[in-house]
Amino acid sequence: MFEAVIAEIKKYDTIIIHRHRNADGDASGSQIGLMYLISDNFPEKKVFVVGDPVTRYDSIAGKGMDMIETSMYEGALAIIVDTPSVHLLCDDRYRFAARTVRIDHHLFSGKIADVEVIQPSYESCAGLITEFAIECGLTISSKAATALFMGTVTDSGRFRYDSISVGTFERTAVLMKAGIDVNSIYQDLYTTDIGFMKLKAKFMQDFELTEHKVAYYYVPLSGLEEMGINAHTATRAFVNVMADLEGVHIWAAFAENALTGNVECEIRSSDVVVCPVAVKYGGGGHDKACGATVADKETAMSMLHDLDQMAADIG
Repeated sequence: MFEAVIAEIKKYDTIIIHRHRNADGDASGSQIGLMYLISDNFPEKKVFVVGDPVTRYDSIAGKGMDMIETSMYEGALAIIVDTPSVHLLCDDRYRFAARTVRIDHHLFSGKIADVEVIQPSYESCAGLITEFAIECGLTISSKAATALFMGTVTDSGRFRYDSISVGTFERTAVLMKAGIDVNSIYQDLYTTDIGFMKLKAKFMQDFELTEHKVAYYYVPLSGLEEMGINAHTATRAFVNVMADLEGVHIWAAFAENALTGNVECEIRSSDVVVCPVAVKYGGGGHDKACGATVADKETAMSMLHDLDQMAADIG
């Protein structure tokens, strides 16, 4: 599966790894884990990671982002991880590279790179990159394993989502054998400060239900200002406070973006394929975890209506 990928890596002396903007644990873990894999197994190569300013996930994975000049792309290989579409990339300079590769586990929504490995059956991009290391016989250091374990854990919902498989646990076992400190990783990932916990409680209190039990909340700009958070945090960080509600199969979070004037939307489901709704509104993702950005509240409520109709069909 990865013959073309490893051939490209062997061919280039400079490799620059990209991810999607607003990196989550999988984007960060995949990117930094791949960096360590290449650096450890091909020490003569120069490997860089680029993206948003350092996040807490980058800190856990053990590497901050590199600040590089655009001239570095000349004659280089650019690798894109965990990114389903061009508009989600945090750095579009990949197009200046001599050659491009993409490794991703989202549903295919269009070609981005010269060489692509897209496998939506994997629970995480980190899991797919772990498979790359195994298939190619690469040495997996504890640093690489830590980053890849973090990506696997966060995108599998701590091994709860139905995207996990026997392969998930087999790959995770390989990472654990590399000597990672699982307790430390979990502590870094899931220790919550008091302010975050209070916000979580607020979202748990304020959600509403549609006629057919789609759980949702909508946060206007005034609400974001009051809480001191942005739209991305309001949707991505808290959407799953509505998970595990009895009788609720679909839940969604909406928040107005102060910078763009748009509304960010995140959709989740326990057992319904909701991605077609996200795609209808210009988004995408996974079958049961996806999102989109829409123009205004009216369009967001139209999306909610479509989700409600989907819930009605469940019976």
